[in-house]
Amino acid sequence: MAHPSITCPECGRATDARYSSCLWCGAALSRPGGRVVEVLRGDRGSDLVINALIVANVAYYLLSLLVSSRTALGGGLFGFLSPDDNSLALLGATGTYPLFRYGLWTLVSANYLHGGALHILFNMMALRQIGPWVCAEFGASRMFVIYTVSGLTGYLLSVLAGVPFTIGASAAVCGLIGALFYFGKSRGGNYGQAVSREVSGWLISLVVFGLIMPGINNWGHGGGIVGGIVTAKLLGYRERSRETALHRVAALFCLLLTVAVLAFGAWKGVRVLSYRYF
Repeated sequence: MAHPSITCPECGRATDARYSSCLWCGAALSRPGGRVVEVLRGDRGSDLVINALIVANVAYYLLSLLVSSRTALGGGLFGFLSPDDNSLALLGATGTYPLFRYGLWTLVSANYLHGGALHILFNMMALRQIGPWVCAEFGASRMFVIYTVSGLTGYLLSVLAGVPFTIGASAAVCGLIGALFYFGKSRGGNYGQAVSREVSGWLISLVVFGLIMPGINNWGHGGGIVGGIVTAKLLGYRERSRETALHRVAALFCLLLTVAVLAFGAWKGVRVLSYRYF
């Protein structure tokens, strides 16, 4: 009877997947190998967190369209289905002006607002691609903490740099990229080097895209990447340490904070709709 095999991330040889270490070189298999299987088959915790993030982003974007007094249908490819600035400010866009007028809660809410259909499509596609990988290496709880903290640090740096008005999930998504970059450099070996090379390509693409495209918040991207690297280093990853109760408490705090902020923004939006139609 043939036994299941897996490719060792260190020596590259096929070895028996029933064992926790490679039969050829002794490298650990259970965590990196098992995580690849989880990503391919769909880890339940990963799917739950990522799907919830996508639903929250889409729902908040749709609310911004409803609240907007003028939804742009034209304005070029990137301006299609764009809510107006008043609705974005009401629901929690951040930057130097909104932060000092409306408060610190905008550092969270801005991560769930988008300026058009393509804006949210690109960000959600990136989250769907990168999120499961981060969940596989760090666990769902730590992934959500990294996502939340990176969004905060990205937009905080934006405010300190003088960016007047900014929105989007890209700062948080860049934090996930930063976490993978840290993982690859920290882990080393063939697998770690492969991760580093892949993520380095994404980082270079972000820099080039930010330089050639107008309106890109490079401060937010950079702050998100740095926030992701630092948070990943503080939390650790699965191969070095298992998820603990402290990680789950941190994720719960981030969840409660996010729910409270989005509920507050939604309440403001519903009030505007009630005044307008009732």
